[in-house]
Amino acid sequence: MAASSHRGRSVSAKSWENRESEEEEEDGHGGVKLFDVYYGKMREKVVLQRLIVVSRLSPRLSDRRQLGAHYEKLHFELSKHYIWDHMTGLLLIYPTHLLHVIESTREVLVSVLKDMQQQPGCSLLEAPKVVFLANDTQSRMFPQWSYKVLPADQCIGDSKASDVEEENTDSLVCSVLSALHKLEEKLDITKADPGSVLDGSPELIVPPEVLESLLTRDELQTPQQHLQLYHSPLNISLESGRRGCYMSVD
Repeated sequence: MAASSHRGRSVSAKSWENRESEEEEEDGHGGVKLFDVYYGKMREKVVLQRLIVVSRLSPRLSDRRQLGAHYEKLHFELSKHYIWDHMTGLLLIYPTHLLHVIESTREVLVSVLKDMQQQPGCSLLEAPKVVFLANDTQSRMFPQWSYKVLPADQCIGDSKASDVEEENTDSLVCSVLSALHKLEEKLDITKADPGSVLDGSPELIVPPEVLESLLTRDELQTPQQHLQLYHSPLNISLESGRRGCYMSVD
């Protein structure tokens, strides 16, 4: 497993609060500073969202670690460009599939989707789909962004392809969210990294049959369709509201 380090400038809310307290003590008045006003506005602009994407790996991808390296580079570039928009999440690279959870602002999520849209020419992904988008989430599932290349023997679940195909899309999406929620609970208890937790609890890995079935569902949008919808909000009809990705407003 590899995890990207935060090479861009990032400062925790606690450190900002300490700085604000120190500045108030220095001037003895506790008045409003230009720094306070600026940071307050920045905080108002940062709305956390969570995006879940699945995809097949391109058969032309010779080494799955290439995919991890690609997203490590993208994460690093985004951390430099969006200094205030801390990106966290988890990329699981299966033998033939991908499950990616990204937590950040809408601008960062759009950047990730644009990168996926360009993937066909990069020989990395094939037919990605947006599974879920949560708006204005109150907390993060993951403390940082990381990825893990899953060995084949770790991706063998109890699900049968025929049984999974009979389930509706809602049930499949809920099974993904349930597995991620259980992983989040384990992370809170153990304080370990996601890769280590999954090594010890492989039952928390979403079966590849579920990912493959989700990729066949017409209700789910491709990154290109999602971006078209995002850039043309006034053209959305009421009938199209359920198509695309499954959205949650927390």
